[in-house]
Amino acid sequence: QVQLVESGGGLVQPGGSLRLSCAASGSISKINVMRWYRQAPGKERDLVVGITSGKVQKGRFTISRDVAKNTVYLQIDSLKPEDTAVYFCYADVYLTGDLRYLEVWGQGTLVTVSS
Repeated sequence: QVQLVESGGGLVQPGGSLRLSCAASGSISKINVMRWYRQAPGKERDLVVGITSGKVQKGRFTISRDVAKNTVYLQIDSLKPEDTAVYFCYADVYLTGDLRYLEVWGQGTLVTVSS
């Protein structure tokens, strides 16, 4: 059994910053890619940014990975109302003793940007 547990969502003001966390747990051998997606009300789920290791910046979004802790972070700067969405964590998780990988999604965490 593998889980992605997300945290860090909440209500923030425009122009502020927020850091989301996503930690994977279970019988994990290795995690390849980890990604952040988001889904705004009434819209499709879209990829924000993904990472295999290290740190990647894409505009106002910075994704970073702590491989040892099976954790990925999403830093969002200069938040705008249009950033309001449910943010989902995703990972390709290789199970212990298995060559296959499992596509695992978190439950999502709500980010609301409003004054």
